[in-house]
Amino acid sequence: MSTEPQTPDPDARGLPLVPVLLALTVVSGLIDAVSYLGLHHVFTANMTGNVVVLGFAAAGAPGFSVSHTAASLGCFLAGAVIGGRLTVWLGGGSRRTWTRLTLAAEAVLVGAASAVAFAAPDATGTTYAVIALTAVAMGLRNATVRKLGVADLTTTVLTMTLTAVAADSRLAGGKDDRSFRRVASVVAMLAGALLGAWLVLHHGLGIPLLVAAAVTGVLAVTASARE
Repeated sequence: MSTEPQTPDPDARGLPLVPVLLALTVVSGLIDAVSYLGLHHVFTANMTGNVVVLGFAAAGAPGFSVSHTAASLGCFLAGAVIGGRLTVWLGGGSRRTWTRLTLAAEAVLVGAASAVAFAAPDATGTTYAVIALTAVAMGLRNATVRKLGVADLTTTVLTMTLTAVAADSRLAGGKDDRSFRRVASVVAMLAGALLGAWLVLHHGLGIPLLVAAAVTGVLAVTASARE
């Protein structure tokens, strides 16, 4: 029987992925509060909502913009392409390094959006710049989260999470597996949206974007690649 000590898994060092992804869900709530309330009813994290908003805008509903929404969708997809390429380039190595680099890139992009919002809050180009930077960041993150494959924690969309809470509950005859993380994900999104909305309404776009960038930056230096 071997008595050699086991080598620690380097990917396990740091904060487990479940709390990391829950914190990123809070950030998504912040980002969507900024984009929907401050950027003419556009989503830059929740693309399900954005597709619906594009339909509203195309139908001529007041308060919605085809160009803003299309820009968000296009930039999100571009970010997802970049995230996919990073997965190909870095996914074969340390998942921890790959995860942290992706989060660092998100923090830089959202931080840049915050800087733009502070520097020129009323400029016409600011809306498009903030949409582009945050949408690319969210596409990049979503591509990474998808590859990480942590069940029930997508960080941006809650439809299937809420469905699972109800469909797998004891009331529905299920075992209520993973109910804590599912409910926590919903609470995290709500908390982020609440905080983001309050900050946007009382302090403008720069501060909530700065908070989102700071949280993501902390996660970029603390995240592991294990649940």
